[in-house]
Amino acid sequence: MSEVELLLVNETNSCTIYTIRFLSETDSEFERFYNKFKDDATYNPDLMRIVSFIDKIADRGALERFFRPEGKYNDGVCALPVVQSKLRLYCLRLSDQILILGNGGVKNTKTYNENDKLKGYVLTLQKFEKLIKECVKDGTVAISENTIETDNTFDL
Repeated sequence: MSEVELLLVNETNSCTIYTIRFLSETDSEFERFYNKFKDDATYNPDLMRIVSFIDKIADRGALERFFRPEGKYNDGVCALPVVQSKLRLYCLRLSDQILILGNGGVKNTKTYNENDKLKGYVLTLQKFEKLIKECVKDGTVAISENTIETDNTFDL
């Protein structure tokens, strides 16, 4: 079991964007994703496209059309970008106003399930979503229209 915390990335009138950080890591999941590709000549253009999408989401909200559905039918796991790209950033879309950025990588298989790393990122977000729902039920997490309120770490 690993401890994770929820970190605020950006908060606008349209959308609050978070990421998660494992307490055993220095960087958040989104920072780890960003740092993997920022100096990579092949994937930097795709990374910049994803960063641009995140800016658009901050301005307009985490609208469904900005994402490619991933994960299982009943979870909020999705991916950026929806345009043609080999790079995937996995996210947890809780609503039009709340988005949690995860990690991602190069998708060189037909599905994320065929790539152990990508599958791990999706599973992490699925577990985190399940955990948040449980915490909302027991009252340790409150979700308002555009914020997640918690003052504790989570055991994932």
